[in-house]
Amino acid sequence: MDIRQITPQYFVAPQVDPADMVDIAAAGITTVICNRPDEEVPPAFQADAVEAAVLAAGMQFVRLPLTHQTMTPENVLLQANTASDADGPVLAYCASGTRSTVVWCLGQAGQMPTAEILATAQRGGYDLGALTPTLEALAQNAASSE
Repeated sequence: MDIRQITPQYFVAPQVDPADMVDIAAAGITTVICNRPDEEVPPAFQADAVEAAVLAAGMQFVRLPLTHQTMTPENVLLQANTASDADGPVLAYCASGTRSTVVWCLGQAGQMPTAEILATAQRGGYDLGALTPTLEALAQNAASSE
């Protein structure tokens, strides 16, 4: 398992194995978010198989498969709300952890300074500096709508 901490409550990982769910629960994770579309993985790693293992280990499971096309403001908000409403630490996974980190970054735009968002992602092992213009535009839009 390659679980990376983004914040004290938000962790990301590449594709998880259903066999790892007992260990993930033992590590304190309470909610697992699947950001990986089923089309990207064989049946043994698709959301149904992971969900069954997550529930059996006593955690919550949320399906929010993301692609470039589905990284919408609504899905960003859904991810952010799922993470903030969880009863404990959240693990979001995708192919490499990058998508799950990008969606976290987008959800922080306007809430944290862009440099802090990117530094937080970098500490987790994700260099997302290319998101700077997008994060700044989202922050500016958030400020102008207040």
